[in-house]
Amino acid sequence: MHTYSTFEELKKDIDDYIHFYNNERIQAKLNGLSPIEFRTKAA
Repeated sequence: MHTYSTFEELKKDIDDYIHFYNNERIQAKLNGLSPIEFRTKAA
């Protein structure tokens, strides 16, 4: 666990994680591609 001293630090880490989760993480249902890779390949 990480302890945050300011709200801005917490917000930045949450925003970074949301970006990672929605754009970069590898997903089995997308044949092992990240969502960005899948969208690029489909286009």
